[in-house]
Amino acid sequence: MSGIAGIIHFDGAPVAPGLVEAMTSAMPYRGPDGIHHWSRGSVALGQCMLRTTPESLEEHQPLPNEDESLVLVLDGRVDNWEELRRELLARGAALRDRSDAELVLRAYESWGRECLHHIDGDFALVIWDARRREAFCARDRVGNKPLHYRWDGKTLAFASELHPILALPWVKQEFNEGMLAEFLAADWLSRDETFWLGIMRLMAAHRMAVGATGPRLEKYWAPDLWVTLPYTRDEEFIEHYRELFTDVVRRMSRSCHPVACEVSGGLDSSAVFAVAENLRRQDRLPAPAIDGYALDFHDDVDANELAYGRAVGRFLGVTIHEISPTTMPTSVYRETASFYRDFPGYPNGIMGLGVREGARARGSRVLLTGIGGDEWVDGSRTYYAEALAARHWTNLYAHLTVDRREMGLPSALRYLLQYGMYPLLPLAVRGTLRKFIIGSRMGRLNTEAWLTPNLRRLMNVRRAKYRVAGKDRVRRVGQRVLNFILSDAYSAFARESEERLSSSAGLEMRRPFFDPRMIQFCFATPERLRLRGRIGKAMHRQAMIGLLPETVLSRETKASFMIAFRRHLEDMTEILTEQIPARRCLWIRPTAVGAYCARQGNPKYSGWPELMLWTLFTCDAICRNVRD
Repeated sequence: MSGIAGIIHFDGAPVAPGLVEAMTSAMPYRGPDGIHHWSRGSVALGQCMLRTTPESLEEHQPLPNEDESLVLVLDGRVDNWEELRRELLARGAALRDRSDAELVLRAYESWGRECLHHIDGDFALVIWDARRREAFCARDRVGNKPLHYRWDGKTLAFASELHPILALPWVKQEFNEGMLAEFLAADWLSRDETFWLGIMRLMAAHRMAVGATGPRLEKYWAPDLWVTLPYTRDEEFIEHYRELFTDVVRRMSRSCHPVACEVSGGLDSSAVFAVAENLRRQDRLPAPAIDGYALDFHDDVDANELAYGRAVGRFLGVTIHEISPTTMPTSVYRETASFYRDFPGYPNGIMGLGVREGARARGSRVLLTGIGGDEWVDGSRTYYAEALAARHWTNLYAHLTVDRREMGLPSALRYLLQYGMYPLLPLAVRGTLRKFIIGSRMGRLNTEAWLTPNLRRLMNVRRAKYRVAGKDRVRRVGQRVLNFILSDAYSAFARESEERLSSSAGLEMRRPFFDPRMIQFCFATPERLRLRGRIGKAMHRQAMIGLLPETVLSRETKASFMIAFRRHLEDMTEILTEQIPARRCLWIRPTAVGAYCARQGNPKYSGWPELMLWTLFTCDAICRNVRD
């Protein structure tokens, strides 16, 4: 933890002095506990250390084995460290310390490339295998830890972030118009490209072996679509979920410092905090303490969730620290984009920086969040299709009865058609009928309309290769939605941005809902358990009874954080309508920018004009001062 970098010349040339040191020095915030290096001729590795767990106090990286035939750099954490330690000892492994890095290195010694099947947790790792003259690289199953790399035919360069690679003297800075088109069209497709040609992201659940002939990538994990659970009653599923969620939170709370937790008052972050606090009271929390933090939006009715967060605090008898949302000058976003050479994030994400800084100031190095709850414990109305496909007529009648009672008969019949009959049609037929069943894109602009013909061509022709394939290869219809979530390119980008923001504040972010075991559980359970009538996250709500107050358990509203955009955009009209269009006429049609500006604040568009305008501003900032 919490940053890695390296250069490997496969033509045998020595790594120039100071180069890998410059790469790690470009990420100093990732190494508050020291930055160290290992080099031998054509190989140079670096690691930035953030010690978060008791075991990490014994950790030293880069980590070689006894004869230096293997050398590991790891940004990560092994959540099944107890089981893995026992497994390795049973195989005769000689463990030199208790660190997670030692476990990973010995796992590679024992199982080679198959070691990943024995390791649970968040990680990005590279192992230089001198015997094979090969670099073994891997990223965790969900992509919670980032890894960027560049291969030019003879040299592998890698780092936790892309700007250390971009600064290498032989790397030409060529802007990737394909990624630009995706961002400006708000249609994210690629999970392996960056804004710079040649610099790639290793995708989640992938491993990569790099030798003299180049990289060989392979996907090593996906949820098992055929797993079933031996339950017949809803109560059994709920109990399983409660036990699983508690164990995931317990494992992710391992820390030698107080654990920080976001507590918005919503169902997701509040549940993480409540479970962790309950573990603490049972002396089962593997951390000395836990502190809750909430954002104080008392001046904005749409974003203010303080009443819910305070209700959680009263119910649990603890104090929730209230932190003002972070507001930065527009110039800081421009400077951040220029420094990282990457998308700096949206204002509604940056507003949480104060929570991270406050938690770090109080001694925390781990931040637990509720990110992923909307994706994995909410549900979809494809329970209609699942009931039809299985010929469960009793369930089908129950769904219709509940939806008719809560939403009315017309809505219930529309759901039956849209989420019941339509998903069971052949793919070609669904494509033909889509516009009649789903209707127009209500609440969203035609986000490609402002692109120039060249960028539209990029999106519709050359980027088509990234469209998700194999959507119908599922056991249950509801798994299509889950497959989409798991492979969603925007979600991958957002998690990487959130990870970088937390790392910049000296914290490791951990996301219990994005644990692979949680995801596998969702793939193994029917949709009807998660969504019932108007009540989303139904199983999650049931599982949290007794841990959260009723006012939170019954909450159906969600806060809107458009205030974070409005605070900036209201003073940016000239920049957006005059300065940037003049510079970027090869990207966008200038007249369309004014149309987006005019639609700001219109609830019909659900915040899309604001998002698009902010994206234009930040993309412009990323590629300014490009070095040829």
